Amino acid sequence: MNYFPDEVLEHVFDFLTSHRDRNAVSLVCRSWYKVEKWSRHRVFVGNCYAISPERLIARFPRVRALTLKGKPHFADFNLVPHDWGGFVYPWIQAMARSNIGLEELRLKRMVVSNESLELLARSFVNFKSLVLVSCEGFTTDGLAAVAANCRFLRELDLQENEVEDRKGQWLSCFPDSCTTLVSLNFACLKGEVNLTALERLVARCPNLKSLRLNRAVPLEALQRILMHSPQLVDLGTGSFDHDPDTETYRKLTSTLQKCKSIRSMSGFLEVGPPCLPAIYLICSNLTSLNLSYAPGINGVELIQLIRHCRKLQRLWILDCIGDKGLGVVAATCKELQELRVFPSDLHGVGNAAVTEEGLVAVSIGCPKLHSLLYFCQQMTNAALITVAKNCPNFTRFRLCILDPTKPDPVTGQPLDEGFGAIVQSCKGLRRLSLSGLLTDQVFLYIGMYAEQLEMLSVAFAGDSDKGMLYVLNGCKKLRKLEIRDSPFGNAALLTDVGKYETMRSLWMSSCEVTLGGCKVLAKKMPRINVEIINEYDQMELGFDDDTQKVGKMFLYRTLVGPRKDAPHFVWTL
Repeated sequence: MNYFPDEVLEHVFDFLTSHRDRNAVSLVCRSWYKVEKWSRHRVFVGNCYAISPERLIARFPRVRALTLKGKPHFADFNLVPHDWGGFVYPWIQAMARSNIGLEELRLKRMVVSNESLELLARSFVNFKSLVLVSCEGFTTDGLAAVAANCRFLRELDLQENEVEDRKGQWLSCFPDSCTTLVSLNFACLKGEVNLTALERLVARCPNLKSLRLNRAVPLEALQRILMHSPQLVDLGTGSFDHDPDTETYRKLTSTLQKCKSIRSMSGFLEVGPPCLPAIYLICSNLTSLNLSYAPGINGVELIQLIRHCRKLQRLWILDCIGDKGLGVVAATCKELQELRVFPSDLHGVGNAAVTEEGLVAVSIGCPKLHSLLYFCQQMTNAALITVAKNCPNFTRFRLCILDPTKPDPVTGQPLDEGFGAIVQSCKGLRRLSLSGLLTDQVFLYIGMYAEQLEMLSVAFAGDSDKGMLYVLNGCKKLRKLEIRDSPFGNAALLTDVGKYETMRSLWMSSCEVTLGGCKVLAKKMPRINVEIINEYDQMELGFDDDTQKVGKMFLYRTLVGPRKDAPHFVWTL
């Protein structure tokens, strides 16, 4: 294809939407590398410290859409200190200085200051999309700057962020000329909302397809909003609580009947169960339902609601649905592809948690299921073997037993054989999280059969260094490995250090790795950053390194060496 002009190659490359395919194309020859450099508009960076913003801009000077990830995944479980890092300001500053025409920015687990948002809003005149997931450090003043200055904004999506809410007036900062919004999500905000500004904004955006509200938006305001936006496809309700015998409730029911495009619902942050029948009329068209933030709906009410949702492909729900409720899911939702069951009580007190019985029922009734996150009270090998046989198309399988070292309650045996069946049957498995009593045998199975595995999460598992080595030696496509409270030490860490060149990152906390072992690794692999998180000053550099166990270690591949913004408790070896 080298005889084609560059413009033709650029057009051909535009059909490659996968980042991996684009990366592979750039390695074919110098000509393709150059064409790919100037034609790449979307860039994904899985670790914001793996490359500098200046180097990324030099490599892709025409980037328009950037996705950045900051803190390690275990930050979601409070294992990463609050002020560890992951600042987005240097990235925005570098792109502004280079006159990059940024239009889309997606951030996950990053520190986003008000200054960052203000600079973003001032610097990129055609900016259209901002998605913040599990970010922190900003207030609604920063959102106000985005609302006021991004004239062509199409998407503002705030998911599970820590936001300081200052009087809820940021929505009034959208100018009257703003008519371009397609997606607006502020469900994670806790403060009051200017309802008048919200209703006016929704009314003047005819292309709005996705709207997710916070709990400060009452049911009567929801009814007025839906009157202006019957075209919505994705609706996240705020407060869904009202007397069903009132005129407001009757108006809502009538308005919902006209919203024939809704395919996805979430929210119900505050809910009056007697109000739920209002949505039954649109349930028959739903393909996605997220009730993971709706503790006010009990098991009986959940079951009644699910019976109306026969087209669901994606369901996020609390475990108060019970095994009986999951049986109803299995009987009703034959198109289900993704299921997440979250704990309503992390301590497992009472009878709320689901068990292996509910999972087996879903695996029998929902043969298209390929993605699972399942918090449960217990699990058996027999159940996992049955699930593996019924649903061989799993690409993501995450099982979290509330007692993480619990064995098979029937046989008292480890759950090695059950997880072994999962990795053996599910040939396309890319993400796996283990839970329950597990020995090195399960890691042998993973290394032998999980050929496509990219991310593995391990906690309280294994007997010796052999377990970790089975995974490192066997899983050729492994990119992220995260381990906590497991007996893996220096031998596992240092036996095959070349493996880390092909991985994005390795996290180990409360394992048997020593400071001396980490130093040896850092010396052998200069292109790998080995960070020790010494947040409680439990270690001393140079003091009997071979006996000092490392509390938390984060290892990642980088092109730019040690980061310059590490706090005092992060040692880069």
